[in-house]
Amino acid sequence: MPAADPTIISQWQRRDRAVLWHPCTQMKDHETLPPVPLRRGRGVWLEDFGGRRYLDAISSWWVNLFGHAHPRINAAIQDQLQQLEHVLLAGFTHAPAIELAERLTALAPPGLTRCFYADSGSAAVEIALKMSFHYWRNRGRPQKCRFICLDNGYHGETLGALAVGGVPLYRETYAPLLMPVLVAPSPDCHHRAPGESWQEYSRRRVEPMAALLAEHAESVCAVIVEPLVQCAGHMRMYHPVYLSLLRELCNRHHVHLIADEIAVGFGRTGTLFACEQAEIAPDFLCLGKGLTGGYLPLSAVLTTEEIYQAFYDDYTTLKAFLHSHSYTGNPLACRAALTTLDIFEEEPVIERNRGLAEVMRYALAPLADHPHVAEVRQCGMIAAVEMVRDKATRQPYPWQERRGRRVYQYALERGALLRPLGDVVYFMPPYVITPEEIRFLAGVAAEGIDIATRE
Repeated sequence: MPAADPTIISQWQRRDRAVLWHPCTQMKDHETLPPVPLRRGRGVWLEDFGGRRYLDAISSWWVNLFGHAHPRINAAIQDQLQQLEHVLLAGFTHAPAIELAERLTALAPPGLTRCFYADSGSAAVEIALKMSFHYWRNRGRPQKCRFICLDNGYHGETLGALAVGGVPLYRETYAPLLMPVLVAPSPDCHHRAPGESWQEYSRRRVEPMAALLAEHAESVCAVIVEPLVQCAGHMRMYHPVYLSLLRELCNRHHVHLIADEIAVGFGRTGTLFACEQAEIAPDFLCLGKGLTGGYLPLSAVLTTEEIYQAFYDDYTTLKAFLHSHSYTGNPLACRAALTTLDIFEEEPVIERNRGLAEVMRYALAPLADHPHVAEVRQCGMIAAVEMVRDKATRQPYPWQERRGRRVYQYALERGALLRPLGDVVYFMPPYVITPEEIRFLAGVAAEGIDIATRE
């Protein structure tokens, strides 16, 4: 691997520090670990200005499905750029937005017939929350105005999405700004009893949710969950039976179910949509991130005809849904998304992913015996390795020690982008990764964990 050019890189880093404020970052950290200035990406690899390469093990925050600079997606965007770059989607429409909505509703779980676009995952969650609340208002039940969410869940960082999240790091600072919600315990199987199966534990964890719904259904409009994997919540995972039973509960109590598949959709969990594994259809399906293959910001909320009809009336009734984004249904983003769906349709992506997931499983299996690894868990193309101080008791390291950051720093030195969530080292790579590259990542992670867990 060629040595990086320190002069060019330091120039970009100096300019960065003078003007940029990076997301989810304590900027003072960049005094000792500056950001890596990149000039190009190809496939699973990113390249800095000195020619040094980094394997993108986390799909650039979970968005990239088929690698950087994919020739088909590049060509589609270039073609669309010559026709129509953007137009408002109020009073106007265009082929990419229509065709994408047709294809998404055809692929989605049954009954999801309407598509509303936005430009980020957080915005999609806001839309679903507002639609559910507004639906009950339009149906003459305005008292249904509360939401139930899961502890350790994450749905974005705008205020509505943050309110229905359960990760303390993200919500405690802004608590005075957030609407009150009801919080059910997570079905996260990391906490199951010794000898208890994922299915048994997830089934048992439905009971507190059932109690909340029984008590509060008259005031609750929707329950929101991340199906199967609580991604920002340290990649904690649960069994599909929880979703099946939750769907039954929501039906019984006349409460909407919002499935936030922004991170877990489009093949991440082993099926196109995670909800498929529970054989359920939510009332709202939030999609984003991988929707455009990681190229452009676009999200979508799919919902039912029955919900759509609650808003369909004469203008003077004032029942129309009140939400808009300037870049709603952007043609360039829709063309990228259409090409992403073409790749799913024309190539055996899900089947190939299952083979890659097995490679990942075998490559990471030895880490289960590491003296400072509590668990190696996996759901499809998402795998996580949780570091702890004490394996027997699962006592975590003090968060102030930032063991995960040591893994991140070591991985960069080895040419890999691993960005742990706290002390959880995770893998969510693009689907074009090879078995050899997976084994390389597993080796880097193992070495990094060895270094990070030294006292």
